[in-house]
Amino acid sequence: MTAAQSDPSANPVVVELLRVLRAQDRSGVWDGIPDAKLLEPFILTAEQRQALPLIADPDPEVLWRLEMFYTAIALVIERRTGKMASPIMKLHSEGWGRVVLVVGRLVAASVSLRDVHRFGFPSLEKLIARAEKVVDEAVAAIGRFPEAAAA
Repeated sequence: MTAAQSDPSANPVVVELLRVLRAQDRSGVWDGIPDAKLLEPFILTAEQRQALPLIADPDPEVLWRLEMFYTAIALVIERRTGKMASPIMKLHSEGWGRVVLVVGRLVAASVSLRDVHRFGFPSLEKLIARAEKVVDEAVAAIGRFPEAAAA
């Protein structure tokens, strides 16, 4: 068992997510905040998820967390492949849309988004599993189409 498997906070996705989050704090306000506290908004219980309204524009903080999540995934892809990955997100105000991760001219991964109003995961392990699935899909696509990824 690797350190990342026994300690979710050592997982590359979590490490990158924390780096991305901390990079947003230009004034150092979050320096004393523990990592687990920064990750709390990404974890929603079933009750918390149910309490969130579906009708209305998605909250800007939720959209920011969504962007940070897919930016962290792009960074993990980059670390694993040596190729720069860029997330591109298109959302409808009703909370649905798509994120594509582009590497060169290759759409390395495409993720449909629904209920963005309720973006979050039941646990850190579920967050990691979802992110690793997208990373694995992108890395496999880059391996299948290296010319497009290098363009």
